Amino acid sequence: MRQFFKLLFLFVGLLGLLAASGFKSAILQAAQLPTETLQPTATFGGPTVFASEQVNVRLGPGTNYDQVGVLIAGQTAPAVGRSAGNEWVQIEYPGAPGNRAWVFALLVSIREGTIDILPIADSPPTPTLPPTPTLESGLAVVGTPSPTRLPTFTPGPAIVQETFDPPDLGGGGFPPAIAIIAFFVIGVFAGVIAVLRQRA
Repeated sequence: MRQFFKLLFLFVGLLGLLAASGFKSAILQAAQLPTETLQPTATFGGPTVFASEQVNVRLGPGTNYDQVGVLIAGQTAPAVGRSAGNEWVQIEYPGAPGNRAWVFALLVSIREGTIDILPIADSPPTPTLPPTPTLESGLAVVGTPSPTRLPTFTPGPAIVQETFDPPDLGGGGFPPAIAIIAFFVIGVFAGVIAVLRQRA
C-alpha cells in the first residue's frame, strides 16, 4: 500500500511540473508578443496653446460665435494669431472653416513664446441673430379693465375611512396549555413504567 502512495505522489508531482512549465512558457510567449511602435508626428515650430482643462473652441473671438469643438485637458494646438485685445487666441483646428478656430486666452497657456509675438488675426464677421417676429399693435384700449376676483379656497368632501370590527375568536375553545401539560404527565408516567419494567 505504501508503494502505491509513493507512485501516486510521484505521478501527481510530474503532472504539476509539466503544467507549471507549460504555464511558464505561455507567460514567456505573451511577454514576447510584438508591440506596436508609435510613429512620430510632425510638430509645429511656433508657439502652441496648452489646455489644462477642457476648453471650448469657437468660430470667432467671442462667446457669440458658434462652438465647433473642444480642446480636452492636456491637448495642445498650434497658435497662429490673437485678437486685438489679447483675450482670444486663434489656433489651427482641423474641421473648422479654414482649419482655424479661437479659444479664450485665460483658459489656455501659451508655450514656446507669449501671446504678444502672435500676429493680430482678422476675426470672422459677427454672427447676426435671426430676426424676431414682432406683432403690429393695432389694438386700442377702451376703458379700464375691471379687476378680477381672486380664487377662494373651497374645502373638498370629507374622506370616508372604513373601520372593521375585530374578528370573534370564540373565546370558549380548548386552551393548548392543558394539552401540553397532559402530554408531559403521560410522558413522565410512561418513563417511570419503563424504568420499573427494566428492574423487574
